[in-house]
Amino acid sequence: MSSIFSSVPTAPPDAILGLTAQFRADPDPRKVNLGVGAFRTSSNKPYVLPVVRRVEQQLADDPSSTHEYLPQDGLKSFCDASARLILGADSPALADGRVTTVQALSGTGALRVGFAFVANFISSSTNVYVPKQTWSNHRNVIPAAGLPRALEYRYLDPRTGAVDIAALVEDLDKAPAGSIILLHGCAHNPTGADPTQAQWLQILDVVKRRKLVPFFDNAYQGFASGSLETDAWSVRTFVAAGLDMLVAQSYAKNMGMYGERVGALSVVASSAGAEDAVRSQLKATIRAMYSSPPKHGAMVAAAILGDDKLFAEWEGELVKMSARIMDMRVKLKAALEKNATPGNWDRITSQIGMFSYTGLTSQQVTFMREKYHVYMTANGRISMAGLTDDTVQYVADAMKDAVESVVKQD
Repeated sequence: MSSIFSSVPTAPPDAILGLTAQFRADPDPRKVNLGVGAFRTSSNKPYVLPVVRRVEQQLADDPSSTHEYLPQDGLKSFCDASARLILGADSPALADGRVTTVQALSGTGALRVGFAFVANFISSSTNVYVPKQTWSNHRNVIPAAGLPRALEYRYLDPRTGAVDIAALVEDLDKAPAGSIILLHGCAHNPTGADPTQAQWLQILDVVKRRKLVPFFDNAYQGFASGSLETDAWSVRTFVAAGLDMLVAQSYAKNMGMYGERVGALSVVASSAGAEDAVRSQLKATIRAMYSSPPKHGAMVAAAILGDDKLFAEWEGELVKMSARIMDMRVKLKAALEKNATPGNWDRITSQIGMFSYTGLTSQQVTFMREKYHVYMTANGRISMAGLTDDTVQYVADAMKDAVESVVKQD
């Protein structure tokens, strides 16, 4: 007798998680993992921020701490501090009471709850547009939330590795009114190419003119430039324009709390009055999805966000982490130029954040993995945090060999 589950098809492996599994199974001592989206030290080790470690110890030593459930919408002190962090303490939307913030399961959970809210209370047929080059899980989360599959707008100029603002604006100008436009607040994943401030204003103009609804995904605030304020500029500019919009936040990268799933979702309304209803429905959505969010990471983040001394220490850590990534960018570009790798590699240093979109084809990526045991995603995206002083020349030499040996077919 066969099981009722016998006909369940096997899902395709996740491109990034599957790559990590391949890397771990590779016995070659030369192997280099440039696919992982997590910060690594100069010794290629996971990094726990000292300020995070200290707060965790304080919580462990506090006899009054418990493991009681949080409310569906999470830890209030964390939510309030998160909204101030991304929107600014002087945000007009906060002053007017137009912001509803709930705790979520990191950035993915914030996106999932936000899109479910859109499907349930705006329209289940709402169009959602994502950049043509975007984090692969965006395309999974959107239909899973009850919306049509994601549509694309052009984003990257493959020749320069920079934002193709003319094509981007042209595509958004064709989107129907009310469409959701997914925007990366900073450190665009996977390309590392961010709009300039002037280009952000062009995007804002078409969003306003076409009556589109921005949904900002902010996974890297403070981690891109090293400045929390600088990395929040795009979001704050759109909020100041008085738009209806949604904002997802994650503390996985900027506090290094990947496995704690610490995030927030803010719904920003163009006018006051709907906050109680919005919160009630967000809580109902969360209740049916996972009931309530985890407590530990939110308490750690709230403690850091709410204490001036701890906050300043965290800012210092962000400067150090972003500086290490930029140092790897400079050294990789220098190594590519030193070994005369064909092509222009300016994009390595002009891009920002954890990732660089190298322009390598999938065939060249396969060549590097098979011959040199260098692992990266098929689109040529590399995690700069996966490089070290000991591996940067090896990777540059592998890239040269791939560029010279493999005829471009993509």
